[in-house]
Amino acid sequence: MILGACTGLSCYLAVASAKPNPIKSNGSSAIRHDLCCPIGGYSGVLSMSMSKRGKNTVFAGAGGASLTYRGAGVDIDAGSELVRRIAKMAPGIGGFGGFLPLDDGSYLVASMDGVGTKLMLALETGILDTIGIDLVAMSVNDVVTSGTKPLGFLDYYSTGHLDVDVAEKVIKGIVDGCKQSGCKQSDCALLGGETAEMPGLYREGDFDLCGCAVGIAKKDSVIDGKNIIAGDILIGLPSSGVHSNGFSLVRSVLEQSGLSLKGKLPGGDITIAEALMAPTVIYVKQVLDLVSKGGVKGIAHITGGGFTENIPRVFPEGLGALIYKDSWEVPIVFKWLQEAGNIQDSEMRRTFNMGIGMVLVVSPEAANRILDDVEKAYRIGEVISDNDKGITYG
Repeated sequence: MILGACTGLSCYLAVASAKPNPIKSNGSSAIRHDLCCPIGGYSGVLSMSMSKRGKNTVFAGAGGASLTYRGAGVDIDAGSELVRRIAKMAPGIGGFGGFLPLDDGSYLVASMDGVGTKLMLALETGILDTIGIDLVAMSVNDVVTSGTKPLGFLDYYSTGHLDVDVAEKVIKGIVDGCKQSGCKQSDCALLGGETAEMPGLYREGDFDLCGCAVGIAKKDSVIDGKNIIAGDILIGLPSSGVHSNGFSLVRSVLEQSGLSLKGKLPGGDITIAEALMAPTVIYVKQVLDLVSKGGVKGIAHITGGGFTENIPRVFPEGLGALIYKDSWEVPIVFKWLQEAGNIQDSEMRRTFNMGIGMVLVVSPEAANRILDDVEKAYRIGEVISDNDKGITYG
């Protein structure tokens, strides 16, 4: 775990990441916590998914044990408890990124993350040239939730024995991810990183990844959720699939299903491997464009914890969300995961993005403009009064 802190008056900066365990166990958990200035206003979390044009209800299968994320080895409640305890030592935790105030009144914004046990499927499938895109996406998407342009990225690559050919493929993905983050638009660059060769710590062929993105935000342009009110609209931007969270549960479903990664995804026209390894969408350019047009009050990156644990993080006290049923199309891969794993609706909503990778909280006027201008954007819900800052599905 890496933890750095800068304190000054009432401000804190820290970016921490528990990097995915060396790939030796059946499940691993990545727990992140970012300390930020009180400007953040984040204090909660959330999960779910659906289509602007057609209904696509998720259903559970009847056969096999009902799988859960905790049963797969990842305890979200334990992670939340750890963050709660750290918050006692360093108040301000809860945002998607850490904020450090600079002398000119702007903020350095930083976020750090990994790709979890998706690495195990990358190794098994040999699809190594896109896992670096996932790595970049997980951090730059967090940074952009405050309306901040990512400016630079640093990576950490560790392995027991350095395979140069494998490492080159992975780093190429990282470079591609930095370009997708808006190299020309936001000057995002791969600044460097660390390559660590640690014999005896990893199994033969295994490696681990971690990354950190940084950007600069002007004080008066930070999106912090403080102005969100009941009646504001939730706009969902579609994901490419599972992205980079929930893979310990994904792997449990694979094992229970008995299907091969090389086999065709049930109900789809691509293989299971292709569906699961689709790289995480990098939303930076699209989000910054929408922010520039006004009306965006809060942004939630839907990662581990799904809607249930992420959307509430942008709400002020006393507000929650109503998610509209069937308001977007749930990708086939999630339907298969739920049926094959006999997974309950609530577990799906708290584990996966369900087809929505980024949620914008906007004014009703901005919502109408975005839906008119953006082909793939969905009105997925609205902000409601809720003292528990919860998520209601209806």
